[in-house]
Amino acid sequence: MYTAIPTAGMTREEWLLARKTGIGGSDAGAICGLSPYASAMSVYRDKTSGNVTDNDRECMRQGRDLEDYVARRFTEATGLKVRRSNKMYRSVEYPFMLADVDRLVVGEDAGLECKTVSPYSAGSWKDGRVPPHYLAQCLHYMAVTGRREWYLAVVILGQDFQYRKITWEEDLVRNLVALEAAFWNGHVLPRVMPQPDGSPACDGVLEAAFPRPEKGSTVSLEGFDERLERRMDLEKEIEELKRQQRQIDQEIKLAMGEHESADSGRFRVSWSSVETSRVDSKRLKEEMPEIYESFRTLSRTRRFSIKAA
Repeated sequence: MYTAIPTAGMTREEWLLARKTGIGGSDAGAICGLSPYASAMSVYRDKTSGNVTDNDRECMRQGRDLEDYVARRFTEATGLKVRRSNKMYRSVEYPFMLADVDRLVVGEDAGLECKTVSPYSAGSWKDGRVPPHYLAQCLHYMAVTGRREWYLAVVILGQDFQYRKITWEEDLVRNLVALEAAFWNGHVLPRVMPQPDGSPACDGVLEAAFPRPEKGSTVSLEGFDERLERRMDLEKEIEELKRQQRQIDQEIKLAMGEHESADSGRFRVSWSSVETSRVDSKRLKEEMPEIYESFRTLSRTRRFSIKAA
């Protein structure tokens, strides 16, 4: 069971505010640690911050604009008619779960999620695959709406159109709901930030949450010695792996000589000439200090470093 909130007359700000009151389908993959774009920490930050931040990007705009096209392609490929719902659904049993679905399938107990992706993502769809974060999104929608099937249609820009049919799997849905409940009740409601997972999304959250240090302040890192030692070991391992990588690159370059490309049968290698131009900022500062100052910009970040005591 669910309640439905009409969205047709909502402004984008009102829609973004409504999304902050629960977990949406696009949040599900991040909470499960499956999203390449977000993390549980970034979802937490979004749900608990007092500001309504519109992180709209060009790729997201294009995805919305092309949603109708993807839906039409789905209808052409399957013969199934779809319609907009113009509602945001909230689960009655789990009121922290929201669903703002792209389309509902007419005459079937199913919905449709429309995606537009880069050609660089084509491998994620090869041989009938479903990217895990999109699978989590569709399962989330099924959990909220109670529908037992969900279609996932994708246009790989300039290359292909594909679709998948996802059916209800009790264990997967139950586990997803449990993870989302633990996140909402254990982190969002009590305002307890989740642990980082090593993703770039977590870097962004930490930089935004703690932009400036308190000058001269120090905190005791009790219980961190083992992790710090492991980090030092990892630095050495990474440097050795980088050295091995450089050595392989050098061996390939030696074999290529003056040739621009090479083919091993399984791999194609390019060693092309690239010209770049840069402004000599040191010389500009010395010879034209007024121009240098007029174009200089100041950025502030926190530098992270570790040394043995």
